[in-house]
Amino acid sequence: MRSGLSRAEIQPRVRDLVTRLYQNIPTGIGKGRTDLRLNRQELTQVLTQGAAWAVEKGMGYEEDVGFLEENGCIEGARPDLVSDRAYQRGRNQLGSLGSGNHFAEIQYVAEIYDEAAAAALGLFQDQVTLTIHSGSRGLGHQVCSDHLRVMVEAAARYGIELPDRQLCCAPLQSPEGRDYLGAMSAAANFAFANRQVMTHWARESFMQALSLGPSQAGLTVVYDVCHNIAKFETFEIEGRRRRLCVHRKGATRAYPPGHPQTPEAYREVGQPVLIPGDMGRYSYVLVGTERAYRETFGSTCHGAGRRLSRRQAKKQARGRKLLDELEREGVVVMAAGMATVAEEMPEAYKDVSAVVDVVEGAGISRQVAQLKPIGVIKG
Repeated sequence: MRSGLSRAEIQPRVRDLVTRLYQNIPTGIGKGRTDLRLNRQELTQVLTQGAAWAVEKGMGYEEDVGFLEENGCIEGARPDLVSDRAYQRGRNQLGSLGSGNHFAEIQYVAEIYDEAAAAALGLFQDQVTLTIHSGSRGLGHQVCSDHLRVMVEAAARYGIELPDRQLCCAPLQSPEGRDYLGAMSAAANFAFANRQVMTHWARESFMQALSLGPSQAGLTVVYDVCHNIAKFETFEIEGRRRRLCVHRKGATRAYPPGHPQTPEAYREVGQPVLIPGDMGRYSYVLVGTERAYRETFGSTCHGAGRRLSRRQAKKQARGRKLLDELEREGVVVMAAGMATVAEEMPEAYKDVSAVVDVVEGAGISRQVAQLKPIGVIKG
């Protein structure tokens, strides 16, 4: 999200803003807000409608959905294939951040590499931005767990040899394949709605902490893109247009200029690509390219990638005051627990600038802006 505010305008109130975000957006394993509890019928609507459900309930603006991948709703969702256990886990978690590498981060535009593309995306030097990284929470995890067992059995039945159990699969047109796609699409719609609700609460947090009206804060969605999903998309293969099931895991879509599924406002520069780094350094906004569309099924990487395992990171963090270290670097952090902060400390990740240089060098995304963190909430 981009704001109409500059870094100088919010700098004296960063701690207040982080505190308000932390109060308004639930963080941590299994957490949700007590004032948003869904019954089964409501949750079924979320699984079918995605982000539009939240907007209809007053949590967002109609124009938000035009800047979400697939307009915030995957077709073909089958809530009836989502287990009771997944429903139970999801009913109290809409609008929550979760734990692990999920975060909400207040940033500012530190560098602009392409003035025209930045202007098209509504970004300017020293502008305050907000990045939210979260997904389908316990509901999506349960959908995965439920179908993992089914797929392992299906792979054996269809004679598919698995080098790793995590790569279990079934033919797309098999009953198991169709069922999983329906359930996964429902979980993806929960994720879109989840981020939309957090978008609404982030807007409220800015207004409350900074005593501003909606137009003064000016928080609008730049883009919302998935990085763990399988979707049907059309590509030209050997001179013939084909409908393919494209799996992106730790990867994000990077459609080129002119693509009809890129929002019209960005069509001349390409779809925004969001590559987060770590909470102590920087993240990047890029745009997709024609080369990505030709060579990587319109995809690029998502995130810096870990350098240390979570166990190694916690071992290196022993005895350190990580929150103080980050604050000395100009980053205010609030978290549900110090274990997560240790697992996610900056040294646990590769330097994302090197990763982004490789992405641009390969021609599959083009750098637009660098964002530096000044406030973070984590689970």
